[in-house]
Amino acid sequence: MDHPNERLPTTEAAVTVLRTLAAQYGREIEVTHDIGADQTSRRSAAGIGVTTDPDGSLPHEAYVEFGGVPRVSVQLFPDDDALITVEGIECHDVPRDDVPAFLRSVFGDLAHVKARRFPPGYRLVVPLPGDRTYKEYVPMILLSPWLSSRVR
Repeated sequence: MDHPNERLPTTEAAVTVLRTLAAQYGREIEVTHDIGADQTSRRSAAGIGVTTDPDGSLPHEAYVEFGGVPRVSVQLFPDDDALITVEGIECHDVPRDDVPAFLRSVFGDLAHVKARRFPPGYRLVVPLPGDRTYKEYVPMILLSPWLSSRVR
């Protein structure tokens, strides 16, 4: 996915793009798939033995871990969003289509930590194409060496 407007219609399409990104940045990648309403994390009310959604579709969720520093994992949900964790900082509800740009920003050293003097605090800032950014609060106790090296 080189074009920021390209869509990732399925979890499998997103995993394919993440494998390509891992190769581009020289990162190892480990992928775990959960398929079926009884297996995915957001379908716990599906009932015993129920594998499809009411519309007959088979929900697919994937958990992706990248090797190296920073520590990054991505949980792709069937609902077209993701949870991206960077060095223990969770970025919730990232649209699946934004995941590749988010990771390029992190792996390409564009992401940084913004320090605020008053009230004291830190935020992980991940710039995306189109002048958009994701910002997540970083508790001081969770400032890893990688996060600390990105403080501005």
